[in-house]
Amino acid sequence: MSEKVDQARTQHIAGLAKLKIADAELDQFTEQLNDMLDMLDQLGTVDTEGVEPTYSVTDQINVMRPDVANNWGERDALLRNAPESVDGLIRVPTIIDESEDE
Repeated sequence: MSEKVDQARTQHIAGLAKLKIADAELDQFTEQLNDMLDMLDQLGTVDTEGVEPTYSVTDQINVMRPDVANNWGERDALLRNAPESVDGLIRVPTIIDESEDE
């Protein structure tokens, strides 16, 4: 049986998780932590003798597709929506000004 959590320990756990719990919420979170510990105690009583470990509940494996570049033919439509384009490229404002580095 797990040791019960009191409000001081709840505050300590919240502090470790960098969470702020209002005093009004302290009872609620303390009760929820104790409910979780009770559930873990219940799980510990389940007889799992002879049960094979399960790593996934389905037989599904990862479905992968080939990584193939595909030209969707939407370049002109994209450029028509761009505020400004030059030589088939979208023109954007300068983000890094290197003129002062020289």
